[in-house]
Amino acid sequence: MSDAATRDESGNLGENGHGPGHDEHGHGPGSGHEPGGGRDGGVRRRGGHGRENGRGHGHGQGQGHGHGHAVSAEADRRYLTGALVLITGFMVAEVIVGFAAGSLALISDAGHMLTDAIAIVFALIAMRIAARPPQGGFTYGLKRAEIVSAQINGITLLLLSAYFVYEGVRRLIEPPTVEGVYVVVTGLAGIVVNLAATWLLSRANRSSLNVEGAFQHILNDLYAFIATTVAGAVVWLTGWSRADAVAALIVAALMLKAGWGLVRDAGRVFMEAAPAGMNPAEIGRRTAALEHVVEVHDLHIWEVTSGYAALSAHILVEPGADCHAVRAAAERMVHDEYGIEHTTMQVDHAPAGLLTIGGAEAHCADPHGPTHRGGAGLAGDEGRDGGQRGSSA
Repeated sequence: MSDAATRDESGNLGENGHGPGHDEHGHGPGSGHEPGGGRDGGVRRRGGHGRENGRGHGHGQGQGHGHGHAVSAEADRRYLTGALVLITGFMVAEVIVGFAAGSLALISDAGHMLTDAIAIVFALIAMRIAARPPQGGFTYGLKRAEIVSAQINGITLLLLSAYFVYEGVRRLIEPPTVEGVYVVVTGLAGIVVNLAATWLLSRANRSSLNVEGAFQHILNDLYAFIATTVAGAVVWLTGWSRADAVAALIVAALMLKAGWGLVRDAGRVFMEAAPAGMNPAEIGRRTAALEHVVEVHDLHIWEVTSGYAALSAHILVEPGADCHAVRAAAERMVHDEYGIEHTTMQVDHAPAGLLTIGGAEAHCADPHGPTHRGGAGLAGDEGRDGGQRGSSA
């Protein structure tokens, strides 16, 4: 295990290369297996021995590899700031031209660009807040500031899309006079500006949810300008002014899609759901199928912030098995196959009642979630199937 793995969240090494709270042998307290217990999110405990409820070996460990995904580099801030200047300057011009031309499509585009600018401002603020080290009761620091930013940004998009749907439908019924040539010229200029802003944000660190949200906003705005330009050309060449309202509805649909995506993804983080595309039941079965494992329960997988997944679990192994080796194997499996770097695992020897077919001896007062049974130590022909029985909770 490398010295880099013993760093705490601020990147500092404790004495003898171990994180805070470890003695010279790297022994620390057990992790505990309550929901959320031991979620240090950044300190790897080298085989920390501890007793939990007077029982077994509490082998806790949380991997710390530095959280580059939580704090963007100064270069990323420059990219975001450059995109913000471009968008804000053009947004002001678009509002002026939109009112002069009587074009709802241009004004709705400007509204979309306003949310783009807000998204970038929130992203910049969230980066600075998230960079603050953990302190006091904020043991993870303020890394979820970016999730708050994404949530606010998504809600704003949803509200604006509702307004533009209303206005678009109204203008379909009673179409106003639209100066098509102004719309075309402004739309073409908007395409150029959004291409430049999209290129800038594509170079920033998009593993952050709010940075990715800002990127998607600007990309959608690029599509919206294309629709607006086409609508302006139709009005200019044919005189069919309802094309402007149709373009506004297309912009509203794009805003609705982007806004819902941000609200949904941020909501998953707030509700501490497993990262999208990651199956906790599969990970539980894979862990239970490891050599010497009898049972896995209290398995929790959640996101501290975008790109920062964490896992905690209680693993029971057969008597005489090396708890440290099992913990290391489980850690290696979830890291290599699922990309989870931040883990806290308590490993205990299984009580005798679990080593017989159908054994269900209580070992946790209030287990949470499904229990995954392995084949280690089981009698008869049940074998190692990594199966799953229902929760005893």
